[in-house]
This record gives sequence, C-alpha cells and structure tokens, in this order.
Amino acid sequence: MITTSVTNPTTEVISYHSFANVVLDNASGQKSLYATVSFSPADIVCRFSAGTVQSFASYLTVQTATDNHITLLPEFLQYTNHSCEPNVFFNTGSMELVCLQPIKPGDEFSFFYPSTEWEMAQPFVCNCGHAACIQLINGASHLSVNTLSKYKLTDFIRQQVRLKLAL
Repeated sequence: MITTSVTNPTTEVISYHSFANVVLDNASGQKSLYATVSFSPADIVCRFSAGTVQSFASYLTVQTATDNHITLLPEFLQYTNHSCEPNVFFNTGSMELVCLQPIKPGDEFSFFYPSTEWEMAQPFVCNCGHAACIQLINGASHLSVNTLSKYKLTDFIRQQVRLKLAL
C-alpha cells in the first residue's frame, strides 16, 4: 500500500483502477473513490452493471425499481460517497456513471443518494459541508419536489415522484 495525501496524511490508496483509486482514511476507516483523470460534465465516467440483484435495500445497493436493488460492478464504485453537491450521477437506465461537474485528478467522486434511493436502508446525517446540504439523508420519498428538482434523478425516482404527486 502506498501512502498518499489525497485528503490528508492519514490516507492511503488501497486499490488502483483505470480512472480512480480507492482511498482509505486510516483515522475514520472510511473508504472513498478519487479521480486519477479529468472529466467534463456529460462525460461517461464508466459503464456499470448489476453484481447482484435483490428485493430489499442495503447500504451497498442502488435502487433501480420498487423491489429491485443492485450491487455495482465494477465493485469499487461502491465507494462513491454521498454529497448534496454531487459531481457524478448513476444513470440506472443506461447503466452509466455520468459526470455532472468538472472533475480533476484528486477530486473525490460523489453522488446524491436520493437520486437513486426512494427509501434508505440506513438513513444518516450528512456532513458534506455544502451550503445547500439537506442534513438528513433518508431517501427521495422524504424530500420536497422543490428540493428534488435541484438534482438529476433516475427514471425510477422521477416516476415515484410523479406517483406521489398524483395521490
């Protein structure tokens, strides 16, 4: 393992991939995915597929339908953490990870969890630090249409929002 200063001196790269590295923060134990190349908005970062498919959510799955939750392949994509100001989007229709904001080497990949999750298996308080942070991350079903309109959402989440509005 090689020590790196991607975020601080207590981090180390634990796996290398074609466009990103998985970095372990030894202080917190958290793993994150960091870019090793640049991307521009609308670039396809990579294609992904379903490793496993299950009928229930877990903290490692991405929701693709009401009772359809997938683990990601390549597996290292699971270290794409949440941010209320995401720089990538998991397009579950095309099975592509798409760049939303300019990304340069050393930037952490992040996505907006409610963009794929109607209900979270493990809700949490967000610590992203962005001015527009929504604080409690517990799925799109708990957010207003106004809040959701600020984000790119999967086809499934957009469908769920339309159904909720129709009630």
